[in-house]
Amino acid sequence: MSATGSGAAGTDSWQPDQYARFAAERRQPFDELVGLCRPAGGGVVYDLGCGTGVLTAELPARLDAGLVVGQDTSEAMLAQAPTAERARFEVGDLRQFTPAEPPAIIFSNAALHWVDDHAGVLGHWRDRLVPGGQIAVQVPTNTDHPAYALASNLATELADWFPHGPPELPTMTVAAPEYYAQVLHDLGATETYVALRVFTHLLDSTAEVTEWIKGTALNPFRTALGDERFADFERAYTERLIAEQGDRRPYLFTFKRILMWAQFD
Repeated sequence: MSATGSGAAGTDSWQPDQYARFAAERRQPFDELVGLCRPAGGGVVYDLGCGTGVLTAELPARLDAGLVVGQDTSEAMLAQAPTAERARFEVGDLRQFTPAEPPAIIFSNAALHWVDDHAGVLGHWRDRLVPGGQIAVQVPTNTDHPAYALASNLATELADWFPHGPPELPTMTVAAPEYYAQVLHDLGATETYVALRVFTHLLDSTAEVTEWIKGTALNPFRTALGDERFADFERAYTERLIAEQGDRRPYLFTFKRILMWAQFD
């Protein structure tokens, strides 16, 4: 999505303002993904899972697109979308992508991981491209970072805080980079690029990691607890995070992502 995974099914619990707090850091993989693409030559570009669309609005100029259409399932995110020349925004689910006209580029930054059957989805997209079209995708693969595991572990320990039990977290499905290379090859890509990239973000302190994941992984806990009780959960989370990771100032937050690009005849 310009930067969001709100292609996920379920309730719209995204907090756009919180997500945007680390806009500079979150845009780094977006910029690298744009850099992998070739000009669209005035064709149509779809940004699937576009989030707030703030970054999507840059794509007409950066990808030489006649029109860029940003789609997302989150109405809260789309409500933040800017007015931009040669760009429009609409509700849409990347799994049922049905473009009004075949795109020259299908672009998806941090959204595909919210759905299953990536081979099927990528094949669905490939079938809707113009001849010579491109697919460019970035997915995070950082759930093994201690900060993410801690959220679920803490919720289990504090299960009695949740009236209906700890929330069932959305499944983030990401395979190994070589899997995507094989999928794109099998779909008939004439050229491919697939890479695992470790982005490094220097946060002010360990505690600031909480602010980062409040924009994503902690959303279901806020929804389940309500704002007042969630504040207690947030404090407990931060205390545990510091106990486990140390009170580092600054804190190097490492974030792994897979970037992939392919062109098709």
